[in-house]
Amino acid sequence: MEQNKADWSAIARNPKFKELRRRKEKFLFGWWIVSAVIFVIFLVVANLGRKLYGWCVIGDINLGYLLVLALFVYCWFIAGYYASWANRFSDKMTADLLEELKQGGIQR
Repeated sequence: MEQNKADWSAIARNPKFKELRRRKEKFLFGWWIVSAVIFVIFLVVANLGRKLYGWCVIGDINLGYLLVLALFVYCWFIAGYYASWANRFSDKMTADLLEELKQGGIQR
């Protein structure tokens, strides 16, 4: 059985691949910075403001629980936003790149 061989160096030199990679890195790096800052702030406040996290907000639910819940919601938001972004931009660019590579004789 003959295997399809891809010329990975030719794919890496393709302008569409470079653009796809640049956009993806820019998108992900920006969100990584925002997330890192949020999590570091959360940890610093958790360590320095222990009494702050113990404040009861609703019955026995304290501020610490609400902030952790907010972090979970934030993570789900990022996942949903990335999926939406990928569907609108990344997936279309990938499909265009694959079509171009198939037409150019480079197998997937």
